[in-house]
Amino acid sequence: MENVTIALTGNPNSGKTSVFNELTGANQYVGNWPGVTVEKKEGRLKKEKAVFIQDLPGIYSLSPYSPEEVVTREYLLNDSPDAILNVVDATNLERNLYLTTQLLELGVPVVIALNMIDLVKKQGDVLNTEKLAYGLGVPVVATSALKHRGIDQVINLTVEKAQKRETPVFPRYDDRLEAALVQIEEIIAGKVPDTQIRWFSIKLFERETSVQQLVSLTEQEDDTIEEIILITEKIFGDDSESIVVNERYDWLEKMIALAQIEHQESHRIVSDRIDKVVTNRWLALPIFAFVMWLVYYLSIQTIGTMGTDYLNDVVFGDYVPNMAQAFLSSLHVAEWLQSLILNGIIAGVGAVLGFVPQLAVLFLCLAFLEDCGYMSRIAFVMDRFFRKFGLSGKSFIPMLVATGCGVPGVMASRTIENEKDRRMTVMVTTFMPCSAKLPIIALISGAFFPKNSWVAPSAYFVGIGAIVISGIMLKKTKLFSGDPAPFIMELPSYHLPNLKGILIQTWDRTKSFVKKAGSIIFVCSILIWFTSSYNFQLQSVSENHSILASFGNLFAFLFAPLGWGNWRATVATITGLVAKENVVNTFGILYGGMKEVSENGNEIWPLLQKSFTPLSGYSFLLFNLLCAPCFAAIGAIHRELVMWKWTLIAVGYQCGLAYVVSFVAYQLGHWLVENGIFGVGQVSACLCIAFIIYALVRKPKRVKSLSIQNLSTTSE
Repeated sequence: MENVTIALTGNPNSGKTSVFNELTGANQYVGNWPGVTVEKKEGRLKKEKAVFIQDLPGIYSLSPYSPEEVVTREYLLNDSPDAILNVVDATNLERNLYLTTQLLELGVPVVIALNMIDLVKKQGDVLNTEKLAYGLGVPVVATSALKHRGIDQVINLTVEKAQKRETPVFPRYDDRLEAALVQIEEIIAGKVPDTQIRWFSIKLFERETSVQQLVSLTEQEDDTIEEIILITEKIFGDDSESIVVNERYDWLEKMIALAQIEHQESHRIVSDRIDKVVTNRWLALPIFAFVMWLVYYLSIQTIGTMGTDYLNDVVFGDYVPNMAQAFLSSLHVAEWLQSLILNGIIAGVGAVLGFVPQLAVLFLCLAFLEDCGYMSRIAFVMDRFFRKFGLSGKSFIPMLVATGCGVPGVMASRTIENEKDRRMTVMVTTFMPCSAKLPIIALISGAFFPKNSWVAPSAYFVGIGAIVISGIMLKKTKLFSGDPAPFIMELPSYHLPNLKGILIQTWDRTKSFVKKAGSIIFVCSILIWFTSSYNFQLQSVSENHSILASFGNLFAFLFAPLGWGNWRATVATITGLVAKENVVNTFGILYGGMKEVSENGNEIWPLLQKSFTPLSGYSFLLFNLLCAPCFAAIGAIHRELVMWKWTLIAVGYQCGLAYVVSFVAYQLGHWLVENGIFGVGQVSACLCIAFIIYALVRKPKRVKSLSIQNLSTTSE
């Protein structure tokens, strides 16, 4: 069988990802499209390796208004897939089939997977796929990716159509519009591919600038086409783009009426009943807080902790070091090399890998929430919440992405059209605790608050609180003033998550974390071990007289007001700029070798408790949560903000806010919780609070210019 390439397209939340996972299984490759930050997924069909599946970004139309739409359109136009498998949400036919009308005009064979057909029955609808296929002029197969129904049938049909290369029948509209399109086709004949002439004629009729630049037309031909458009607009009494949109929806209305046999208007689906509770104006945020508390409780306090305790205490605390030491000793390896491997690499990398079970449980919980449809509701709820503080709900999408990694979170801000909103989103997105910060959260929670389930989830809400405070304060400055951009999104129906898809997503994220520990953390472990074992004369010395200690003592005074002005904590914070996992990695090396002080071998909790109080430990956590992210995320911030001036403003603001929050928490906590005296530090903390309150309540700076903002939809 010759190689066949199939493009998988569909609206966000149509079940396209579930279909892709079902078709390809583990034969997937994930990356980014060249030149853009949109995720690229491709894979081979499980049962036929010669069939390549290209999972295109979820979009609502082929209009180039977002990076996802640009990527999808350019691929379909330029890369010429052999066929298109269009995944359609059967519960929302009109909205999903609007994209289908545009796909049919591209001249590529199309097969429709009418997904979520099981939910249609629950809603009281009955759809006749044969009549719908007759009306659309392309094959239609009822599928349910979650229940593994119809997937084999639809992919086999798509491969068959791809091999035959049959051009689909495109929709026919009002005769007056068709007459105009025929005239445009006659003008551009020979200038565009014959199979795509219908698509180009419609885009030229809509006056789309990017398409006009692709077609080499003379000035006379441009004038003729413009005259055709003006005459048609006068006949319809509307602008050209609206004419096309209205005609498409009129045509779709006929198709749906043809296929829809029965509909019970009074039927209230389960999703609507659930949404009345989880998106309720008063209950939404408390429910969200409870859900996130439960997620962190499961991953940090209970299920994930069991695996982490085993890895820390048994695997990396006893078995691996002892086995490695016995093996190295049997080979008579030099002491310095044994120290590097045992106290550097194993202690450092092991300290980070020990938190993999907690990360895996967190990723599993988040994947479950995303797949069942709850995270879409959170974006809707947070739009209502954020808008009060100067941010759009669009800003919450990058923040959700940033809970996995700050780099794609920052990149996701590209979908925000308003430049001021986008810049502010880039500045505050990394306040959300990413997966690299989770080991820090777990370390501080386990060492100082083992019986308090609020500490770990508090890190999540500290991030949201920092974003809200930043939104209020920054929106009142000239740099960021203005109304937030409108936010429109479609809420998918709730459904049982696809276990296979969830496990694949969890595995990919966990594997990425382990891969990072095996590369960046490995190299940093060697560097930290070397600088903590030798002085500037390259003599082997104790840690307190090492290169690392000298460097840490140089800056430790800066963090003394925060309650942790010792060189180890200072160095851990600085190495965290390379990768946040390095914070735990550094502690693992600096404390891991002090076995004579520790009661649990390489367990560093008792040693941390000697260096920190619970309050200073929480202060350390706050600073590392909010300060500048890792170098990779800072690089992403620079790419999005372009200018170094804005990058420095962003990093400076992040570090400044982190310092103030940590300073206020420790100084007031030292007075209220640790019964310290009310002195200069406490007065300074009160002044900081007063300044923040002033920044929150002062009147905003008004700008004279008024910006017009476009409505758009979010993407998958």
